[in-house]
Amino acid sequence: MEIRQIIEHLPQRYPFLLIDRVVEMELDKSIHAYKNVTINEPFFNGHFPGYPVMPGVLILEALAQAAGVLSFKTMNERPEPDSIFYFAGVDAARFKRPVVPGDQLHLHIVITRKMRGVWKFHGEGRVDGQLAAEAEIMCAKRDIK
Repeated sequence: MEIRQIIEHLPQRYPFLLIDRVVEMELDKSIHAYKNVTINEPFFNGHFPGYPVMPGVLILEALAQAAGVLSFKTMNERPEPDSIFYFAGVDAARFKRPVVPGDQLHLHIVITRKMRGVWKFHGEGRVDGQLAAEAEIMCAKRDIK
């Protein structure tokens, strides 16, 4: 999937859209997407001056967005104005190496459980094959009206 198709399956927009391309997806199972990390990202102005590092919370958000694309595609749905697919929880988050400008952050997500609108995933962010971050992520679809 390229960026126009990703935008159809996520409500986030610049500067908060954190996926550039989906490389591979097996519905109801897994997704492999990536984010090209550039010095132009607005968060690098303050995190950290002189040593830009992608904030860990944004790495987790990128993983959750990849999980969102997989979920919407699996459900054969798209975001709607009256519901949202929330990032509902994170467990066992670990950060193994910094993600810096010039890196391509590969996002690997596997569905581990689905129950009554709540989805659980295992996510890994990798750079050059090295584990940068991993976490157990939970997302939930909820009505907002």
